[in-house]
Amino acid sequence: MHVVTVEFAIVPSLWDTFLPLMVENARAARENEPGCRQFDICTDPAKPATVFLYELYDDRAAFDAHLASSHFKAFAAATQPMIAARTVHIWQRIAP
Repeated sequence: MHVVTVEFAIVPSLWDTFLPLMVENARAARENEPGCRQFDICTDPAKPATVFLYELYDDRAAFDAHLASSHFKAFAAATQPMIAARTVHIWQRIAP
C-alpha cells in the first residue's frame, strides 16, 4: 500500500474557509477514486490552524490518479493562498 501523510499550516484567518474544502476533497477521493482506501483529516486542538492527512492508496498509480483528478485540482487551486506551509511524506505500508 502507498501511504501519503501531509501536514498543512493554514493561514488562521482562512481556517473556516479551508476546512470545508478539505473535507469535500477527502470525500470525493474516497467515493470516486477506486484506488483510494482511506483519507483521514486530523486536527490537534493544541495546534490551531494545523491539519494532518493520512491517505492510503492501492499504489503510486492510484495516488497519481488522485493528483490528476478534477476535484483535487479544484481543491489545490482554491486553497493555495490559504496554505502557509505544507509538508508531504510518502510511505510504504508494511503491516497489517
